[in-house]
Amino acid sequence: MSKGIITQALVLAAGLGTRMGPLTEDRPKPLVEVAGRTLIDRVIDRLGAAGVTRIVVNLHYKADQLQSHLEQRSDVEIVFSDERGQLLDTGGGLAQALPLFGDQPFIVHNSDSIWVEGLTQNLKTLMKSWDAARMDCLLLLSLRDQALGFDGAGDFFCGPEGHLTRRGVAPQAPFVWTGVQIINPAFLTTYPDGAFSANVFLDQAMARQRLFGIILDGIWMHVGSPAGVRAAHQRIISDQNV
Repeated sequence: MSKGIITQALVLAAGLGTRMGPLTEDRPKPLVEVAGRTLIDRVIDRLGAAGVTRIVVNLHYKADQLQSHLEQRSDVEIVFSDERGQLLDTGGGLAQALPLFGDQPFIVHNSDSIWVEGLTQNLKTLMKSWDAARMDCLLLLSLRDQALGFDGAGDFFCGPEGHLTRRGVAPQAPFVWTGVQIINPAFLTTYPDGAFSANVFLDQAMARQRLFGIILDGIWMHVGSPAGVRAAHQRIISDQNV
């Protein structure tokens, strides 16, 4: 593996998508279209452009439909982690897929995390910023006030060297996690059985002072509802017409 290139990724695509309302009655959320392309195809396109060649996708809700759709792609290798029997949440899904990655760092990418690039390719910047000697997890963050469709209080504070701490009891924090990170599999040794949140891993890394972040260059879009889909569609179309 060349320095600065990470060739494997896990795309988390098993969620029920209930906040999407009628948009997910007949399809899984990753197959919802924004500006004429499905969410998961946008994610895989971007991973492939950054040098990722092997992608694991976890499956649960309408799994056959999603698997059939992805099997039509031949530009990257796609492997499936089957959660048809039990939805494992983000952390449990990561833990189940872990044996598929060996001992190399890999990207974890939510299937609904999309953005408009700024002047740089953010995934390549994330890869170049990865330092396994210092980091267990490296998160891609967005400035809260520049995240389209996001109205929450923020997730993290970021120190001068990129160390992250949670918002905690503070009324607001300036950074939002985009749902994209690089993770060191050697770190993933202690976790619950069954379904659990990936926040378990983030808190473990933070306790070890090995949780880091970099700031996205561009506009991240929170695509969590039909209104979010419409807003993201309009932003992408506007950017394409510039």
